[in-house]
Amino acid sequence: MESGIQADILVCRTEHTLNDELRSKLARFCNVEREAVIESIDASTIYDVPNLMLEEGLDKISLAKLGLDDTTVPDLKRWNEFLTKHKNPKSEVTIGLIGKYVELQDSYKSILESFIHAGAENEVKVNVESIHSEYITDKVIKNKISKLDGVLVAPGFGERGIEGKIKAVQYAREHKIPFLGICLGMQMAVIEYGRNVCAFAKANSTEMDDKTPYPVIDLMEAQKNVTEMGGTMRLGAWECKLAAGSIVRDVYGTDVIKERHRHRYEFNDIYRSQFEAAGMKITGTNPETGLVEIIELPDHPWFVGVQYHPEYKSTVASPHPLFVAFIKAALTYSEKK
Repeated sequence: MESGIQADILVCRTEHTLNDELRSKLARFCNVEREAVIESIDASTIYDVPNLMLEEGLDKISLAKLGLDDTTVPDLKRWNEFLTKHKNPKSEVTIGLIGKYVELQDSYKSILESFIHAGAENEVKVNVESIHSEYITDKVIKNKISKLDGVLVAPGFGERGIEGKIKAVQYAREHKIPFLGICLGMQMAVIEYGRNVCAFAKANSTEMDDKTPYPVIDLMEAQKNVTEMGGTMRLGAWECKLAAGSIVRDVYGTDVIKERHRHRYEFNDIYRSQFEAAGMKITGTNPETGLVEIIELPDHPWFVGVQYHPEYKSTVASPHPLFVAFIKAALTYSEKK
């Protein structure tokens, strides 16, 4: 108010219920209507908040202030179906989130929320074991990774923690643990396969090692002469054509998808035939450029790497199908264990 800002509505975070006397006092001192003092009490999950705000009448007072019709009844059926499943899981799985920013959980917020969405869709509680890729040793593999129901290797940039991610991919591949690699995670799966299956000694990404004898991940030729770093980024939504009979074709239920990207380096198409001859399948490509977007391993129960970021599109109302399928595969693996 000292800055000249006059509130129309007060949403008050609180640990305890606001009684009528306190609400009236807040209204008088802050020059708002009594009905515009909204209680925002602590909830067991953030997903309870829309229902709590509905009970408080935040929707009606907001519409009234805006001069909009308030006769429409809010439809929270889909939301509450999700909430019921989220709060009453029938099973649980443990997923290893392999990354190098695990001390900063907000770095993976979209992934963590996607696990919640997909977990509810499968009526499963998803426990996430955050594992710092920089410190993956044989002991970590034995005590943590070997006990997981699924492994997700997370996105990121730079060389720190790369070898740990590759070790995690190798273990998931060799021990048939459901695997999902996102962006850099997909690239790590390519490098691991190149080194250990294709016999490309010291295969790497030129982002990590510009002297690697096998640059299985590299900049596109068109990018190499771009001096402004931002100009080499592939950003936004790009189309991807899915191969018939693939995991992803079954997951999406369509031949062409559009997903969001945020990366600079790509699968090096020079090595495509060698990888496919060794058993890796390219199951998603950009129809215009031919760039590789998705890799799979047919001799593995569920092994998928995607160059894009599916977590950006997952919501309560529309859990991302790739996360839903990954959690389902993890549940199947857990039950078989």
